[in-house]
Amino acid sequence: MRVAARPSDLVGGTPLIDLSSLVPNHNATLLGKLESLGPCSSVKDRLGKSMIDQAEKEGRLVPGKSVLVEPTSGNTGIALAFIARERGYRCILTMPETMSVERRIMLLALGAEVVLTPKEKAVPGALAKAKEILEELGDKGVMLNQFENPANPKIHRETTGPEIWRDTDGKIDIFVSGVGTGGTVTGVSQYIKGCPEFDCPPLKPDLYTVAVEPQEQMLITEARGGEKIGQQGPHKIQGMGAGLVPKVLGIDLLDEVVPVHSSKAEEMTFKLWMMGLPTGVSSGAIVEAAVQVCSRPENKDKVAVCIIPSFGERYFTHPMFAETKAKAEALTKQPLPEPFDNTEFGFATPRG
Repeated sequence: MRVAARPSDLVGGTPLIDLSSLVPNHNATLLGKLESLGPCSSVKDRLGKSMIDQAEKEGRLVPGKSVLVEPTSGNTGIALAFIARERGYRCILTMPETMSVERRIMLLALGAEVVLTPKEKAVPGALAKAKEILEELGDKGVMLNQFENPANPKIHRETTGPEIWRDTDGKIDIFVSGVGTGGTVTGVSQYIKGCPEFDCPPLKPDLYTVAVEPQEQMLITEARGGEKIGQQGPHKIQGMGAGLVPKVLGIDLLDEVVPVHSSKAEEMTFKLWMMGLPTGVSSGAIVEAAVQVCSRPENKDKVAVCIIPSFGERYFTHPMFAETKAKAEALTKQPLPEPFDNTEFGFATPRG
């Protein structure tokens, strides 16, 4: 029988879905990799498993003794929380106060402890708080540090990259990914482009790698010598644009960085929902960037794969769903047809 022994054994093996209908004139084939179908519904499930597995292998994590402490924008924290619950670790997570209530509920329901930090300092503020908690815990505390941990890109070299290569029959030409920690875009590109440091032979050295970041926070563009566009500051694309350039990000692997404004990300997210594909706003940003790249004349008939990082149900308190939420709350019950007596259900007359 093909049966998983524990939840973390279900991580990986996510499918591709054809999103080419979003590309004008079907100029190119656009495929989305549905990381939203992982056990805890995000690409960060891979990262959480990889970091915990590696720390256990190194003897840094001991069940019943060690306490996991990590700054997160939400989904990495959820991944760590479900595996911590599975394996018997106490888990303390720090996160900016702007992260959705759904994420907080998920973390608390999984038994994690949540500490919110000021939105003005984004993830760097959550990192500072996590370090303070770590010091208080002494030798019991362990921070896996997703932004610097080599186990982050490693899992994408070993799983995400091979899955994409296999499922596209090696026909992928363009890879598009958002940058939260930078692990996905780095690991997948290393696997397909080739990376002697990690014994990855060049499968397609000319793979065109596109990173996506919020237009309101163009730190990666700046790090590559580019110019920022428009006003810089807070954005609404949860899961990317953490307010820093992650150390695990292989900037030299990037062929282009596409900035996407929060409003454009929201528009594309709604389009995906109307296709029957519930996603979060970071998915909208990535698909928006992918459609832009696929629409170019030079990319006619090419195959692009973009990451769909997380499931949409986690974002209902995001401002983009305010109108939908108001409609849902304004719904009222309707009277039933004969032979029901609707006075029994609080209506003024038998017919309502």
